[in-house]
Amino acid sequence: MIRTVISLDEESKKWLDQQAREENVSTAELIRTAVRKYREEKKREALPLNDLLKQTSGIWKAGDGLTYQRRLRKEWQK
Repeated sequence: MIRTVISLDEESKKWLDQQAREENVSTAELIRTAVRKYREEKKREALPLNDLLKQTSGIWKAGDGLTYQRRLRKEWQK
């Protein structure tokens, strides 16, 4: 593992230390977990449209999606 030095304001450091105690992990482990989650979130945000469509294809199982959309839009026009 590569060691990294960061600067935090006092309030953030106290908060991290408290969270680490509550979760019974080291502050370093808490930060590693936060960075890992942040990276996963950014990766999900960056998914190209085609990949997103492939992942969600077939998710709607309640009939023809286009028919459903048209029915909803008719309701909006009332």
